[in-house]
Amino acid sequence: MHKTRFQWLITGMLLMTMTGCGNDQRILEKIGLTHTTAFDLMPGDMLKVTNSIPLAVDEGRRPREVLTTISDSSKGAKVDLSRQTQLVLVSGQMRNIMFGTTLAQRGFWDDIDTLVRDPSVSPRVKVTVVDGNAHDLLVKKYSNYLRTAQYIDRMMESEMRFQSIPKITLYEFTRDYYDDGIDPVAPIIKDIGDHVKVNGIALFQDDRYLMKIDDQETIFFSMLSKNFKLGSLPMRLSEEGEKKEFVLFDSLVSKRQVHAARAGESSFKVDFEISVSGVILEYMGDLKISKEEDRHALEAKIGEKITSHMETIVKDMQKHNVDSLGLGNAIKLIVPYKEWKAMDWREVYPEVEVHCQAKVKIKHYGKFQ
Repeated sequence: MHKTRFQWLITGMLLMTMTGCGNDQRILEKIGLTHTTAFDLMPGDMLKVTNSIPLAVDEGRRPREVLTTISDSSKGAKVDLSRQTQLVLVSGQMRNIMFGTTLAQRGFWDDIDTLVRDPSVSPRVKVTVVDGNAHDLLVKKYSNYLRTAQYIDRMMESEMRFQSIPKITLYEFTRDYYDDGIDPVAPIIKDIGDHVKVNGIALFQDDRYLMKIDDQETIFFSMLSKNFKLGSLPMRLSEEGEKKEFVLFDSLVSKRQVHAARAGESSFKVDFEISVSGVILEYMGDLKISKEEDRHALEAKIGEKITSHMETIVKDMQKHNVDSLGLGNAIKLIVPYKEWKAMDWREVYPEVEVHCQAKVKIKHYGKFQ
């Protein structure tokens, strides 16, 4: 008797488990996991919002579903997008948000703020600026890649590992937006036909995109902004018209020190000291870098070039009044709190005296003669 009851109990539990799995499976099939969302500014201050939703590639189904709507707000757009699909749209697996150039130049804090306040959106979602129209890039089909959104996400992860662009998430962008001693930045990507390429770094004043670091200059911005490893630096050392001298400096280890001081009663100076070490993978020129003297000469040449690039970047940022390197945070450490709060940093920043100095060490140079 007891044995029979026990058998019925086990059978009931198994049936309940199987039923639960079936229900879960049916629910998952109805969920649309938004991977990437694109925002563009439209006439009349309207917002074009595009969602890319990956789908299972089987039984002839499309690899993704792309939904687009025009609304006066991102939350209103979400309601409109949900009416275009049989799926229940959720944001828990979102990886990237992209903003078109026009919207970024106007400022997109309202859209960032809405996402930050949404508990279903992870603070680790990446923030990206598109050189052009974000919708057009997201909906485009690239012949070598099944899903455009995943292709862009993986490409950016690869570039971030090698320091060509910073990894900027909702958390980092929001943190720097609220910090009165630094301005936010974000990577820029661009459609180039058959592929998407990293096209530089967007520098913001508050939430407005004001200037760009070109893709060939991003490594120097990285040296100024943080310590890093694994970078790579191809560099032409000769001037136009001179005999070609080229070096590929790889496996970089870059360390920075920032020193702020008063230059007067109401003026300041900031020194960036950058130490860079790495391996020479390729060198074209007249120096014999197996010789210690020539090797030191090459180190000095590379250091001078890096210093020149960094000083140009800093001057351009001061010209556009964007403090993307956090000079304000360095100044805050040497002045009383009341003085900092009373200071108009936007007025002071362009006049700060900034010096950069790069020191280079060649760790290894291969089998050069």
